[in-house]
Amino acid sequence: MPNRIKKIAVLTSGGDSPGMNAAIRSVVRTCAYHDVECIGIYQGYQGMIDDEFTALDARSVKGIINKGGTFLKSARSQEFRTKEGREKAHKNLLKHNIDALVVIGGDGSFTGGLVFNQEFGFPVIGIPGTIDNDIYGTTHTLGFDTALNTVVDAIDKIRDTASSHNRLFFIEVMGRDVGHIALNAGIAGGAEEILIPEEDLGLDRLVDSLNKSRKSGKTSSIVVVAEGDKIGKNIFELKEYVDQNMEGYDVRVSVLGHMQRGGAPSCFDRVLASRMGVKAVESLLEGKTNYMVGLLDSKMELTPLEKAIKGKTK
Repeated sequence: MPNRIKKIAVLTSGGDSPGMNAAIRSVVRTCAYHDVECIGIYQGYQGMIDDEFTALDARSVKGIINKGGTFLKSARSQEFRTKEGREKAHKNLLKHNIDALVVIGGDGSFTGGLVFNQEFGFPVIGIPGTIDNDIYGTTHTLGFDTALNTVVDAIDKIRDTASSHNRLFFIEVMGRDVGHIALNAGIAGGAEEILIPEEDLGLDRLVDSLNKSRKSGKTSSIVVVAEGDKIGKNIFELKEYVDQNMEGYDVRVSVLGHMQRGGAPSCFDRVLASRMGVKAVESLLEGKTNYMVGLLDSKMELTPLEKAIKGKTK
């Protein structure tokens, strides 16, 4: 097995997600197992430009597997989008004698890693960390399972109020481009309607469906709406339209927002993160680059970064 890599850096970029800390921990401990040094980069790609590096060992990542967010912090870097910014980042990696990079993030982070590799030939492996589950090449991204549990718990609580007051609740969840959270949480939460970006069912059909539910004896209803849904300009426009075209319901809106990205990662996400971290480091040590680690058919598999970025999830 080729092994000329002696020092690996890890960073988290883009939006945070539960499981990122567990993935960092796995990367660090796998490096320690293979007698490879590990460097943490604070503030994502911007930290790579600003030289915010810190040495990590097995003890420095103790007690974080159960923590949400990312202790390395995350940021979106406009400077890294420029050739000059990437050149600064590359010089800093060389200054610290770093041989390879693990990027934990979404498609934007992977795009940055891919461009960086193409310009400087620097080995990069990606770990998908985003609650939207919108990355091709894995059935689950880090944080998706935890976010689903958070949303279902919120739906259960809101349903108590909806039932008590004969209300119709529109509940907005994250999902700008894909409706995985809305669809899965809506089914698990027993929602009457689920609105996702992939399907534009129309306002009139929504009202017809809710009227049928009302006539069948339902006194309250839950509609789960992905933030990228195309039916209305936003969830408040949906509420206004239903208010004007339907009688019998007191219509309310609940936007769950960033609470979906927080909280302790689920058991599933902790195990997934641990497996992905091991696979990422060992893939680099085997000489592989420009791949993303993913879960396919219960196995850790590699997908080319370019395909992971451009591919369509199911």
